[in-house]
Amino acid sequence: MATESAWDVHEAVDFPRGYHVEITDGKIIMRPQGLTQMKVIFKAARQIEDQLAERGDYISDVMVDFPSSLYGYAPDLAVVAPGAELNGRGRYEWHDLEAVLEVVSKSNQDNDFVKKLGLYAECAIPIYVVIDPSTALCTLHSSPQSGRYELSEPVPFGEDLVLPLDGRTITIRTGGFPRD
Repeated sequence: MATESAWDVHEAVDFPRGYHVEITDGKIIMRPQGLTQMKVIFKAARQIEDQLAERGDYISDVMVDFPSSLYGYAPDLAVVAPGAELNGRGRYEWHDLEAVLEVVSKSNQDNDFVKKLGLYAECAIPIYVVIDPSTALCTLHSSPQSGRYELSEPVPFGEDLVLPLDGRTITIRTGGFPRD
């Protein structure tokens, strides 16, 4: 039997349009997307799409099922593994993701730096990148082992962010990312 999804638990809720909605520790968190955050996501998404060449897909702000009804995340940007298929609920699951990129907003730092870092490592998502426009720094977390990422590499804006995916590499130029 499939784990109940946090999104299913809250399916009766009519979420307002224009807000980024996530579920953390069973609590619904809604926040408007900031202009800087949106621009970073769009710039990175275009580069990822150009390099995937039909070997996988990407999603942005799309509900993903995680193995707990307490967490329902819709990553800012995620690379979906080649051959991954939607589940019976019409969503991807955590094990379909090769990389997740989250762009930090000032109001949501604890979620990106602590809670998501822990959950994504526990779910063994191979790469988790935190992009922080206020410090002009990306942090690439990789090699999840025993619920934590073994490697963390800082990549300042202006340097290439290299995502070593299964059988291919995606390079994101960060020089054009706006700063807060």
